[in-house]
Amino acid sequence: MSSTEDNFFIDRVCKGDIDAYTFLVNKYKRMAYTVALKIMRNVEDAEDATQESFIKAYQKIHYFKKDAKFSTWLYTIVYRTAVYNLRKNQISTTQIDEIITEEYSTEDNNVFTVAIENQLLLEKVTTAIHKLPRMESLLISLFYTNESSIEEISIITGLSKTNIKVKLYRARKKLKKLLDNPLTETLKKSI
Repeated sequence: MSSTEDNFFIDRVCKGDIDAYTFLVNKYKRMAYTVALKIMRNVEDAEDATQESFIKAYQKIHYFKKDAKFSTWLYTIVYRTAVYNLRKNQISTTQIDEIITEEYSTEDNNVFTVAIENQLLLEKVTTAIHKLPRMESLLISLFYTNESSIEEISIITGLSKTNIKVKLYRARKKLKKLLDNPLTETLKKSI
């Protein structure tokens, strides 16, 4: 959806149409949550920061200048809110995911084998990204998942474009090392 369409809904919100804001929330809530989660590293705190950010954006939407993308403006609010809340809380928490397994017939196993392997690879990559420092994890998510440009990331984070490129390069190297290490150690054990 283009920024022109976003601007249509923003204009409606500015004129008092609260339902128009629901459209914007639904469109951007996933990536806004991702930005907050990369900073907060806690599901509940990220949810709170995301909700707080959407409230702030709603209250200040009349200040939005349409020369930039709404998503960039919103993610800047999310980023700053998450950083502020993280500094305010300074409590380290970790989420524990429960894995629920189900039994499948042998016929189902053939169908699910590829899907499970892909899921395991995705989990390894996600885990490796989570092990990166907060800023590098956020930059990887913004650049690759959200497909934000370097310029947009600069606006969101306040970092220079050169600094972002350097941090992305280092993050990719660290990510490669994190993904290569389990394989290397498995090979060493089998020898």
